[in-house]
Amino acid sequence: MASFYGFEPENPLFLGTAQYPSPAILAETVKRSGVEVVTVSLRRESSGGAGQAFWALIRELGVKVLPNTAGCHTVKEAVTTAQMAREVFGTDWIKLEVIGEDDTLQPDVIALVEAARILADDGFKVFPYTTEDLVIGGRLLDAGCEVLMPWGAPIGSGRGLNNPYGLCSLRQHFPDVPLVVDAGIGLPSHAAQAMELGYDGILLNTAVAKAGDPAAMAEAFALAIRAGRQAFAAQPIEARDMAAPSTPVMGKAFLA
Repeated sequence: MASFYGFEPENPLFLGTAQYPSPAILAETVKRSGVEVVTVSLRRESSGGAGQAFWALIRELGVKVLPNTAGCHTVKEAVTTAQMAREVFGTDWIKLEVIGEDDTLQPDVIALVEAARILADDGFKVFPYTTEDLVIGGRLLDAGCEVLMPWGAPIGSGRGLNNPYGLCSLRQHFPDVPLVVDAGIGLPSHAAQAMELGYDGILLNTAVAKAGDPAAMAEAFALAIRAGRQAFAAQPIEARDMAAPSTPVMGKAFLA
C-alpha cells in the first residue's frame, strides 16, 4: 500500500467534489465508493453561504481533504491560493495546479516546479498535477514533492491514457515514488489499465460526477482500481509477438 506523506488509504481512489447534480448525490457517491480522500476548491468554499454548506457536508463525510489550486495560471496565484486553503481547510496538503494552456489545461511545468519549491519550503505536502515527463518529475522531487500526479489525458476529456508508454517509463524510472494518475480518465477500464502499470492511485471527478448514476459509477471505478492493483501485484506475463502453445505437446497422439 502506497504512503502519501504518511497516509496509507485502503482505497486508492481520490475523488473530486465538483459538478455533482446535488449535494445529496455527492454524499451518496462518497459513501458508496468508500473513498477516503476528496479534493476541494478554495473558490467553492469562498462562495458565501453555499460554500459554507458544502464544507459542512464534507466534514460530515469524515474524509481527508486535499485542497487544490484549480484555475491558477501563475506561481503567485498558486502559492497565494495554497496559503489561503491551508487556513480555510486546516491542512498542509495541497494539490498543486498551474495551468499553462487553456485549450488542453496542460500544466505549465516550469511554473509548477517553482511553485512546488516555494510551497514545500513553506511546509506544504505538495501533490503536483504534471505531465509524464521524466525530467520534470525529477525536478518536482528535487523541489520537495514526495508524490507525482501525471495526467492521463486533458482534464475532463475522458480519453483515458494518451501515452501509456510515457506513464510506464515514469513508473519504472521512479519505482519508489507514489504515483497517481490525475485527469483524463473516462472509464473504469482506463483506471484499471493505469493500476496494471503499477500506479498507486487514481484521481477522478468528471467521469463520476457527470455520469448518469454517479454513485454507481464511482463504485465501478473502485472495483476496477482494486482489480488493476491486484493484477499488477500478481505479476502479469509479458506480451509476445509470436504465439506460444498453452497446452503441453508431451503425450500428444501421433498417427502411424
